Amino acid sequence: MHPLLVHAVVILVPLTALALVLGSVWPAARRRLGIVTPLAALLMVALVPLTVAAGLALKELVGAIPAVETHEGYGRMLLPWVIGMFVVAAAQWAWFRWGMPARTETRPPRARIITIVLAVLAVATAAGSVVIVALAGDSGARAVWGGLVG
Repeated sequence: MHPLLVHAVVILVPLTALALVLGSVWPAARRRLGIVTPLAALLMVALVPLTVAAGLALKELVGAIPAVETHEGYGRMLLPWVIGMFVVAAAQWAWFRWGMPARTETRPPRARIITIVLAVLAVATAAGSVVIVALAGDSGARAVWGGLVG
């Protein structure tokens, strides 16, 4: 089950991260994506622990070799990052849906500050999630194929 779930995580985490960042900086993308970004991030919050659990079951079969331990470590690091993405995506969606004044001339300075803070948090959590997915994916590939390919 782990290889199937891993492929879903490897595809969906970067796509969710991209949607989150686009929604932060591009109003047209934010309007089109709407609730999809926080829902995708919520899906990742559920999918990552399932993937880790499936990986732990697979680890019992193959044993605790160093490459698997490294891969497991990266895999366990991902959940806090996707939780962060979900929190930021939900906050960003709620802010632009209910909190942000519609007319530019009536927006108080704090509205701009909140928007900037959400954008910075979106970029940070998206980047962290993608980096951890890349590190986990690379270490997993090395664990599987390292003895066969270089």
